[in-house]
Amino acid sequence: MEILTSILNWFSQNILQNPAFFVGLLVLVGYALLKKPAHDVFAGFVKATVGYMILNVAAGGLVSTFRPILAALNFKFKIGAAVIDPYFGLTAANTKIVEEFPDFVGAATTALLIGFGVNILLVALRKVTKVRTLFITGHIMVQQAATISLMVLFLIPQLRNAWGTLAIGVICGLYWAVSSNMTVEATQRLTGGGGFAIGHQQQFAIWFVDKIADKLGNKEENLDNLKLPKFLSIFHDTVVASATLMLIFFGAILTILGPEIMSNPEVITSGTLYSPEKQSFFMYVIQTAFTFSVYLFILMQGVRMFVAELTNAFQGISSKLLPGSFPAVDVAASYGFGSPNAVLSGFAFGLVGQLITIALLVIFKSPILIITGFVPVFFDNAAIAVYADKRGGWKAATILSFCSGVLQVAVGAIAVALLDLANFGGYHGNIDFEIPWVPFGYLFKYLGLAGYVLVCVLLLVIPQLQYAKAKDKEAYYRGEAQ
Repeated sequence: MEILTSILNWFSQNILQNPAFFVGLLVLVGYALLKKPAHDVFAGFVKATVGYMILNVAAGGLVSTFRPILAALNFKFKIGAAVIDPYFGLTAANTKIVEEFPDFVGAATTALLIGFGVNILLVALRKVTKVRTLFITGHIMVQQAATISLMVLFLIPQLRNAWGTLAIGVICGLYWAVSSNMTVEATQRLTGGGGFAIGHQQQFAIWFVDKIADKLGNKEENLDNLKLPKFLSIFHDTVVASATLMLIFFGAILTILGPEIMSNPEVITSGTLYSPEKQSFFMYVIQTAFTFSVYLFILMQGVRMFVAELTNAFQGISSKLLPGSFPAVDVAASYGFGSPNAVLSGFAFGLVGQLITIALLVIFKSPILIITGFVPVFFDNAAIAVYADKRGGWKAATILSFCSGVLQVAVGAIAVALLDLANFGGYHGNIDFEIPWVPFGYLFKYLGLAGYVLVCVLLLVIPQLQYAKAKDKEAYYRGEAQ
């Protein structure tokens, strides 16, 4: 018995509490089950593990770069600030878990595996559950597992025990399965029977847009007729887009804070202190803003590196276990089926909605300042515009992407307050993690375990309602829009 206990303790300390090696182990096991050659199994393990280590290095860089600005904002204005972006949110959630819930450092990674298993089970029992989709977008699963882990641990104290990780995994799996299932008909309609669903950050929003867009406009008056400025095309490049946004927002913030505060060692106790003797403040502002983009790029590269292996392992397992199911993939897969103008118009009108709402936060002296992040303002609003344009033309696309921008900032500020993330500099920010996840968070906070059970039941009921409303039950399983 002692030998077994020692083995379990070693595994817990060295693997479960070290997400990089746990992810590598998942890939190793997945590739072994797929009977890949030994050298491919080893290579997959190495790339997955090193990729996650790169993510950790970049996340540490984001924290060290942002904390001096947070300290300065708190010193001068007594406010906190957060970037609404899933990569900043991933860093903030993991940092808060490490500092406040050290026993759950590996919870998100373990929950990812449990959640994937739950998703497989729900699809395997689709005649009962009515779930048809398997969520396989690995980097999104990593981000969401971290945010959901923080929500459950922070808001439901009763689950800060051995059952906590299992509870996180179950609710992750339910969300991935049910939310992606909600996008089947909308995506089949958009793609003309493309045979896939969306597994990203906007599933609830896509379902809502598909239901309401035709009431806001005419699909014949689509975005192909809307002329957009050519300069917006530069935002197709994620490096240019993220660096530009960081420069606009952090450049403005640093300019307002001024060189006196940013060079004060009593305020800036961590990160890079501005040194007037070595650099002009103008160059310091540009360098700091671009540094965010550098670490964000490194983080995304690390994520892509380990997720490519993780997704291959998951896809192989799912194709063997669940033939005929719909893969839920990255939302970018839908862009090619919409108007060429939809992606950029969604970005533009969503950004306008965000900027107006940020201005209102400042005007009304909100204790939390929200800073725009690239992923929500681009991907959420692009997806909304693509789906809305298909059903309701340019009017629906512009109205709904603008409203999405407003919600991302307004509800994002509420989420930062709810999870006490102002000192950690980030929140997930994507539209599904505004609605429904912020309301879910309040159910967790005020109802505790009962709120958790209520959310799980609600998620299980949604596909039952979808099936009940389908006129042709067999067509429902084929994903045909009715």
